[in-house]
Amino acid sequence: MDGKIALATGASRGIGQGICLALAKRGATVVACARDEAALGAVAAEAGRRELPGKVIPRRLDVTDRAAIGPFVEEVAEQQGRIDILVNNAGITRDALVMGMDDDQFDDVLTINLRSVFWITRAVSPLMVRQRYGRIVNIGSVSGVMGLLGQANYAASKAGLIGFTKSLARELAKRKITCNVVAPGYIHTDMTASLTGEVLEAAKGWIPLGRFGEVDEVAEAVAFLAGEAASYITGQVLVIDGGMHM
Repeated sequence: MDGKIALATGASRGIGQGICLALAKRGATVVACARDEAALGAVAAEAGRRELPGKVIPRRLDVTDRAAIGPFVEEVAEQQGRIDILVNNAGITRDALVMGMDDDQFDDVLTINLRSVFWITRAVSPLMVRQRYGRIVNIGSVSGVMGLLGQANYAASKAGLIGFTKSLARELAKRKITCNVVAPGYIHTDMTASLTGEVLEAAKGWIPLGRFGEVDEVAEAVAFLAGEAASYITGQVLVIDGGMHM
């Protein structure tokens, strides 16, 4: 990925951080976006500490600020010369049973997990079309493939992301732009660290491999789909869940 420019959202921690480091390990310059500037700085510092061949450039971005996204993408493209890779990772959960879920819980999840992907992709895709090259990787979830209890809003957003990605893949294929989804299951992150021991053991019981995944296992899959080895793969959903949904 030497010379490639990547833009990644939700990059300040967990899977997003892992993705930035995986791309930088392959030589890409990664513009890492999130609302937490301090955490982004730590990601960039970690890339430097590891002496990776690429680099991480921290940039604050609130993906819910629709008006800011277009100018932000234009500025990145002007500064870096191009955008070759887009990873849409920003996402939240607001779990509740449908009968007790309020409008804000539903709308907030849809805005960050799905609408923001549309806004950013709409801004980036014309750049990729003009350069006749691009890799778009959207981070979904096993919840969007099989549904999970208490996650109707989250599952809807991630299922919508799959449909969005498949349609986008058809629209952009003739311009040598691939669009795919990586759908993780239970991964060791800050989010899963809050689960109790009883819940953890129950969740592991659903997973044929008998364990949670690691951030690097997701990040490496994203890096694969963003690289040249995956040039003939588009419109696909790569589920990384230890076999949970099979």
